[in-house]
Amino acid sequence: MRKCVTTIFCLLFICSFVMTAQAQKTVDKMVATVSDGNKTKLITYSDVLWQIALEPNTSVDNPSSEDLSRALQTIINLNLVGLEAEKLPSLVPTEREISAERDRILTFFPSPAEFQRRLNAVGFTSTSDDNFRALIAVRVSINKYLDFRFRSFVVITPKDEEEYYNAVYLPRYREQYPGRIVPEFAKVRAGINKELTEDKIETNLNKFLEGARERTEIVILNPL
Repeated sequence: MRKCVTTIFCLLFICSFVMTAQAQKTVDKMVATVSDGNKTKLITYSDVLWQIALEPNTSVDNPSSEDLSRALQTIINLNLVGLEAEKLPSLVPTEREISAERDRILTFFPSPAEFQRRLNAVGFTSTSDDNFRALIAVRVSINKYLDFRFRSFVVITPKDEEEYYNAVYLPRYREQYPGRIVPEFAKVRAGINKELTEDKIETNLNKFLEGARERTEIVILNPL
């Protein structure tokens, strides 16, 4: 559950990279384009490396072809969302929101020093680097759009919560913790509501991405 939502919100680390390649130390190359007929997003090799740098469990020093391809698909998905997000100027992030997102990302890494090392490996000087902050600004804008487009319209009823508790939560808990006393519904209700909410967002987001891919031209220029 929440596979796609995890990709988008923890996105991981989700980022729609629409910036120049100024920060990249190596020779850059065009990898793909995403176009909705009105605007075209260019994805470069730098963008793919920047995505990998924000993924704690992926090697930034020697990423595999599988890691590169997966990161590219993440960027394509986020560009699909980004094309829609840009239609709502009210979603432009504030400096406070950018700083808060930067600080949140830091918590996923073993230490600030390790995070800094990964940024340096892909060409960023620091978390105050203008290019890095621009990258995070795009990320925040997309997150705000996802909240507006999907989360704000999710409705979970008390019946939904109770049915999930009896049909899913109880069997799963008993299997994972045999012999333990199962928590009462009231004590886990908030967690169940959150899980059901994320599940509905995942379903709606998957439908959105499927439709967006049909409406959008995606061209792979240089396979990774």
